[in-house]
Amino acid sequence: MKYQQEQQNLRIPGPVPCPPEVIKAQTRPLIDHRSEDFAYMLKSLVGRLKRIFLTENDVFILTSSGTGALEASLVNTLSPGDKILAVVTGFFGQRYSDMAKALLIDVQELQFEWGQDVDIEILRKALVAHSDIKAVLVTHNETSTGVTNDLESISRVVKKEFGKLLLVDAVSSLGSVELKTDEWECDVVAAGSQKGLLTPPGLSVISFSQSAWRAYEKSCMPKYYNDLGLFRTFMGLGQTAFTPAISLLYALDKSLELILREGLPSFIGMQRDQAFMIRSKVRSLGLELLSEDRCAAHSVTAVKVPGNVNSDDLVDLLREEFRIVVGRGQGRLKGKLFRVGHIGKVPERDIEDLILALSSALTRVASK
Repeated sequence: MKYQQEQQNLRIPGPVPCPPEVIKAQTRPLIDHRSEDFAYMLKSLVGRLKRIFLTENDVFILTSSGTGALEASLVNTLSPGDKILAVVTGFFGQRYSDMAKALLIDVQELQFEWGQDVDIEILRKALVAHSDIKAVLVTHNETSTGVTNDLESISRVVKKEFGKLLLVDAVSSLGSVELKTDEWECDVVAAGSQKGLLTPPGLSVISFSQSAWRAYEKSCMPKYYNDLGLFRTFMGLGQTAFTPAISLLYALDKSLELILREGLPSFIGMQRDQAFMIRSKVRSLGLELLSEDRCAAHSVTAVKVPGNVNSDDLVDLLREEFRIVVGRGQGRLKGKLFRVGHIGKVPERDIEDLILALSSALTRVASK
């Protein structure tokens, strides 16, 4: 496929369209990452991120995709052979579980039907059955299915009733869904830059509680680049442990400024309202959504296609003829649905263009 430079209506769960000010911020001249100027910027960034995480815990910025922060959540708190419970409600929950398996962790999976959220009573029974587990992994916002899990209720069971470590994949929820890290006692929360933080891909962020640090002291998992102990030491010097992506930090600095200027509750509320609008308009075309409204994500909507339509053909037609890019179905949902991302501010014109293109494309694909 030829490299496309034309303007597209990018409606995938991430990377998301970034505000022009954020893109422009990357063009600033580079600075010495061991300088006082950098230390000032890093301190400011971490302070702002804590306001997004709603935490007083340590927060670190890694030069990696969100997957790097997820791996950091595991290698800094666990050891090979530790038994954990991985809660799986979709493709990315499965990937978090598979990552733990690759690290030789003893993973017990709690599987839920894709498109459904976590059943708290089933989770409680699993924790009773596996009383010797050390930690619980959960994906807060499952973008493969358009489902947001009730992290507050999950935490109430995991932390208050059973006292286990809670490791959270918030790659697509931080900044787009309510997430109260400290109030909900989340021990580790990992996220990426390219979704709710409205920054180009390449950075990940992670919060780390005191309970997580106690687990770190006992962990014997091999680690070096993702050793958060090193990051904590260098943070005391106003530095990162390794060479950071300085231009992306400029972009993150600007995006956090924009989000906090609007106010986090308002920013999340805007995305909630957009999600409701998009779900309503998609349903007006006679299409069915994968998730129920009570657990539907603010960040992405998973839309089923009729039985006579292959969703990949629909996605290709939208991209090639209408310059609208939506996400494909993943894993067992491939060919069965498409996903519309709506993180950040989505112009109403883009929504209208999407619905008109969908109406036309559906008719053409179904008649093939």
